[in-house]
Amino acid sequence: MGNGTSIGRVRGLGSAKGGVHHWLLQRFTAIGNLLSVLFLIVSLVLLPDYTYGTMVEWIAKPVPAVAMILLVVTTFWHARLGLQVLVEDYLHDHANKFAAIAALNLAACGGIAFGVFCIVRIALGAHA
Repeated sequence: MGNGTSIGRVRGLGSAKGGVHHWLLQRFTAIGNLLSVLFLIVSLVLLPDYTYGTMVEWIAKPVPAVAMILLVVTTFWHARLGLQVLVEDYLHDHANKFAAIAALNLAACGGIAFGVFCIVRIALGAHA
């Protein structure tokens, strides 16, 4: 079965065994997004008003603060996973693919860090 036969040309081109993990991560982050957004919607509906003071008071509580941090993390991570699939599917030059995925990872990590920082800052009372 050399390289000249049909089976020889196909060997080595099978599954990379990484797709299932990526697919599961997308599903888990989607479920996390759904639960976090549902919590956000229900919490906002139950608030008496939407003034700045009320919102700061609400997010200063531990459960809403942690829920919003989880929402930021799962949203950015889910977006990163989805955009990574697009980059892998449509960029064929390895250097461009590497650069795009590196930029995507930096943007996602930066967004997560900024979002978590803002929530923690408000929750701990360091707002101006």
